Order: sequence, then structure tokens, then C-alpha cells
Amino acid sequence: MWYKIRGLYTEHQSRETKYVENPQTQLEEGVSRLRHVMEPYTAWCQPFPGSEGCEFLQNPPAGFYPRLGVIGFAGIVGLFLARGSKIKKLVYPVGLMGIGASMYYPQQAVAIAKVAGTHLYDWSLQGYIAVESLWKDNPKKKKSGEKIIAESFCFLDFQLLMLYEQ
Repeated sequence: MWYKIRGLYTEHQSRETKYVENPQTQLEEGVSRLRHVMEPYTAWCQPFPGSEGCEFLQNPPAGFYPRLGVIGFAGIVGLFLARGSKIKKLVYPVGLMGIGASMYYPQQAVAIAKVAGTHLYDWSLQGYIAVESLWKDNPKKKKSGEKIIAESFCFLDFQLLMLYEQ
């Protein structure tokens, strides 16, 4: 009777196993159909061999991915801190990511700040002129205010053109 007890190392009768695939859910079927429909269009968007984006991601500069991680983490922290209004959810992540990016890329941050500063100055000047023209009662001055606004738009276009040519 003691010899009928199976041990751990004795051979057991082999049983055939059969693989049964789980049926696809509606979500999986929908994603599959979408991938098959979009396949020709995504083939157009595949980068060509030797394009700058692929080369940059295949051979990134030293420390690129840690910097990218810090900037992305700053955005996630901004989303966490921005409880409440939708404006906070927009301003906090963008602001924290901007601060993180400016710490790693100071030259580019200075260039962006200069352009943004000139835009803000021009917009505030245009707003000041528009509000000033609304408060004055004389119709002739309103027309001159509209003329000044139009001239400031032309000046803004000229400044942008000069910045992009540099």
C-alpha cells in the first residue's frame, strides 16, 4: 500500500493540454477595426530614413531623457497642484514645465521670453489705445485712435518679420 502513493519525482500520466483563446471584447474589436482602417494613413506619416526626428531620438544628446523626465514630472506635479478651476489646470502645469525647461535650456528660454515680452508689450499698448479711444467723446479722436491701432498692427507685423529673419 505504501508503494501506491505518488511521490514528487515520479512520472505522472501525461494529459494533453489545449490552448483556448479568450473571445475578443467589443473594445478590442473596435480598436482592431480602427487600426486596420487607419493603416494606410499611418504609413504616410512614418518618418523617412534619415529624418532629423528619428536621428535625434535614436542618438539623443547626453542627458536628454533625464531632462525630459524632469520636465514631464513638473507637468504632472502641476496637474496635481492645480485642484479646482480650469485656469489653474492650464497655468500650473505649463508654468512648472516652463520653469523646468528654462533651467535646462536657458538660451532658448531667453529667446522665447524676448519674443513673448515684445508680443505682450504690443498687445498691452493696443489695448491701452483701444480703451483710450473708447473713453474719449470726440468722434474725430475715435477715428484717429482706430488709425493708431491699425498702424500698431502694421508695426507688430514688421517686428515679427524682423525677428523671424534673424
